[in-house]
Amino acid sequence: MAMLKREDEVAFKPAGGTATLLGAGSEFEGKLTFQGSVHIDGKFSGEIRTTDDLNVGQAAKVSAEIYVGSIVVHGEIQGNIHAKSLVELETTARVFGTIDTPALVVKKGAIFEGNTKMGAKVTPISEAKSAAVPSPAAAK
Repeated sequence: MAMLKREDEVAFKPAGGTATLLGAGSEFEGKLTFQGSVHIDGKFSGEIRTTDDLNVGQAAKVSAEIYVGSIVVHGEIQGNIHAKSLVELETTARVFGTIDTPALVVKKGAIFEGNTKMGAKVTPISEAKSAAVPSPAAAK
């Protein structure tokens, strides 16, 4: 059996572009960072960080703070999702937490309980009104 030293390790790049992180029935707790596309079908708790894609399978149960490029959810997530481009909740998705993304797709049948923040920066209505109407001192 060959042993790899830390400096000898190479990045896993699957032919199909998707690496299965956790198969159904497996559990992992900790911090996950990756490049490329990862698919989770097992249980994960902790933190996930990537600028790429995450797919949460139908059997998955994820309890995490998630920072991704985009995410497609078929399973269950308890925690906050921060996506740079897209969050897609499929018909079997169950999400409990805050979603922060510029684009959100929720398919019929998906369950989402929480808050959503969309757009680059949303200005509260009270601030927008005060900025649009000049003060009397500024008019002089």
